[in-house]
Amino acid sequence: MRAAVLYGTVGAVVLSALGVAPAEGDMTRTAADPVAVAAERAAGEGIRFGKCPVAEGLPDGVRCGTVEVPLDYARPDGRQISLTVSRIAAKGKDAKGRKVARQGALVFNPGGPGASGMFFPLVGHLPDWKRVGAAYDLVGYAPRGVGRSAPLSCQDPKRLHRGPAPAPTHPSPAYKKERVARAKAYARDCARRGGSALRHYHSLNNARDLDVLRAALGEPRLTFMGASYGTYLGALYASLFPSHVRRMVFDSAVNPAPEQIWYRNNLDQSAAFEGRWADFRAWVAKHHRVYGLGDTPRKVLRSYERAAARLAARPAGGKVGPAQLQGAFLQAAYYDDLWPQRALALSAYLKGDPEPLVQIAGPYPEAVVEQENAKAVYTAVECNDAPWPTRWRDWDRDNTRLARTAPFETWDNVWTNLPCAYWSGPRQRPLDVRTGPGELPPTLILAAERDAAAPYDGAIELHRRLSGAALVTERDAGNHGVAGGTNRCVNGYLEAYLLEGRVPERRAACAGRPEPSATGRKAVGEPRAAVADRAVPRAPHGA
Repeated sequence: MRAAVLYGTVGAVVLSALGVAPAEGDMTRTAADPVAVAAERAAGEGIRFGKCPVAEGLPDGVRCGTVEVPLDYARPDGRQISLTVSRIAAKGKDAKGRKVARQGALVFNPGGPGASGMFFPLVGHLPDWKRVGAAYDLVGYAPRGVGRSAPLSCQDPKRLHRGPAPAPTHPSPAYKKERVARAKAYARDCARRGGSALRHYHSLNNARDLDVLRAALGEPRLTFMGASYGTYLGALYASLFPSHVRRMVFDSAVNPAPEQIWYRNNLDQSAAFEGRWADFRAWVAKHHRVYGLGDTPRKVLRSYERAAARLAARPAGGKVGPAQLQGAFLQAAYYDDLWPQRALALSAYLKGDPEPLVQIAGPYPEAVVEQENAKAVYTAVECNDAPWPTRWRDWDRDNTRLARTAPFETWDNVWTNLPCAYWSGPRQRPLDVRTGPGELPPTLILAAERDAAAPYDGAIELHRRLSGAALVTERDAGNHGVAGGTNRCVNGYLEAYLLEGRVPERRAACAGRPEPSATGRKAVGEPRAAVADRAVPRAPHGA
């Protein structure tokens, strides 16, 4: 059952009853003047690219720099913040050494919100990106709040890992009460640590920052690719600055309708994860001879529940409880190339070997600062972007109903987003993303039919709202992020668009990539997924 149906008219009444503060200076489509001031200044200063700081962890071939943007676009000459930028210049030659004309910069946002795109230029080394990397400077950046870009923090990173945790699919009133208290405390901590600047971390400002970055790169028009939440950012940019768009790719599009931002999108997402969780269990059941977890999806679910109950009684390695188990298998709902590894770890655990499960689900202390930062930015952007229900009883009602049919992810999604119910800052009015005929050059939307993190309805809605957009659908597939992955059909459309500006007639379809092969061998590390918002250390529930 679709979450939008479960939410229904009750949710509409809740949202319409909420008070919404005006956007900063009520800048939506009138944003050009203050942004133009910042963009003109950035164009004059440019970006001085040099050796990347050690903190970025990037190899010598990548060059780094910074661009200054206003903290508050209502005061473009006021306080400035620095965004970090990475680049690998266009190679200028194809694989056969033939000269390729440079087409400018291709800027990428990997989503989240809260993910850094600083790694993006490295995709130029991958075979499927070499032709694009020959024609374009590959440019990544860390949006405001992320990494070293005026970083946000809501709590001491050491508080993130409190050890094994429960993950009830039907939580008790006492557990809910405890989580409400934690959400209130987190919202207070964000307000205290973020101070007066916290209100300026939202999607409209992210879109404005993107135009300043365009100008600093010396590009008269922007060529951009966004994945997941990055598609919403791109849609805002297309609505605010249509004449500044050259080419734009939306990979795994989220639903940009104002009424969906963000409460309803999260309900839809929780419903979609149930379907993807079922896909994974069906695949495991087909390979019962390899994993021994059950020859039907229901039996596989019983194996998972048996492991969760055992972990509740005695955490694996003292580190992995039911919440860590659920988090590891949630990632498998994003990327099916993780399925063999997850199934093997669960199988080994139930047979008495916890080590593979500890490896994939245990905490990574070295990533704790990045994780805390990503969580803080995610929360600030989503809470600032739009109104949220402020009464716990509304959240409890909507998600109790949803959990009856979609128990796998519903409550985990609630706990991630619940601080927005108690957020003290002003909320933006979501922009009505929409362009008319001739306002925007052709754009390209890529989507997988069974994507859970960005349900397919979002791609259809974005396609409807952007005049002249083309939609390429990966049929019967569910990977989150399809660009530059293993599907040659999708990659063909992507290259034709980026290199030649060609798009299909309105809609096109590609057969889904093959299911992963089962393996009985111990996996080492994680396989490469498509270029999407996998840079977020935890599941990015907003997109």
